[in-house]
Amino acid sequence: MRGGIIVKGKAVKDNQSVRRVFRIIKVMARNTGPMRLGDISKEIRIPASTVLRFLNTLMKLDYVGQEPQTLRYFLTLKLCEIGNLISAQMSIRDIVRPYLVALSETCQESACLAIEQDNLVVYIDVAEGPDSMLKTLQRIGKSAPLHSTGVGKTLLLEFDEVQLDRFVKEKGLKAVTKNTVTTQRSLLDELDRVRRQGYALDDEECEYGVRCVAAPLKDYSGKIIASISVSGPLSRLPSKKIDFITKRVVETSKRISKQLGFESLS
Repeated sequence: MRGGIIVKGKAVKDNQSVRRVFRIIKVMARNTGPMRLGDISKEIRIPASTVLRFLNTLMKLDYVGQEPQTLRYFLTLKLCEIGNLISAQMSIRDIVRPYLVALSETCQESACLAIEQDNLVVYIDVAEGPDSMLKTLQRIGKSAPLHSTGVGKTLLLEFDEVQLDRFVKEKGLKAVTKNTVTTQRSLLDELDRVRRQGYALDDEECEYGVRCVAAPLKDYSGKIIASISVSGPLSRLPSKKIDFITKRVVETSKRISKQLGFESLS
């Protein structure tokens, strides 16, 4: 049943009123300022009388306020309190771990979770593949260059022009292997490619004999906060398998990002 859940083997319908309340909240959150009742009603295609009923309830609970002069409605910071409480309970590693294990099992290769820290890639979780060949690179807590790794390239997408210039000046673009990107122009071209594709490929750029496919993880604000990847030896990752792995990694990154609150506009 679409939109329902299963409880003790029986399908249970969801509540349309709850759906409408969250549609109202989302519309108001995306707007740049307080909104008129009619505008909210038009945006979510629900009668103004129904919207008003929900807004009145939200106002009684202090989640919505109303400007006395314009009578426009706005969300209050009480919603931030809920968000902060949820954030305090959630760990990116705990959220991603089940997906990482499933990805490793599906691809039969090592899967990892990484973040950016001090202009470096830091691996914070790894689901081991069928052997320990890649253990040296992907040990939890180990760092690696941003410009020469798949996860690093996806994390660099979050850098603006000033941050990228500073990164190149401070860290440089050292040739880890003969395939490593070593100029800022080639790095920019590579990042443009990654942005268009939605994933990054490391083809022996950080470690000889190893290929890697990575995709970014985005939170509710659209910010890239981490990256996942699947890596393996060249002998097991020909072009055909790379295509298979790429699809799995991108699909998984989208599912995780959705759980983190990201909503794609496409």
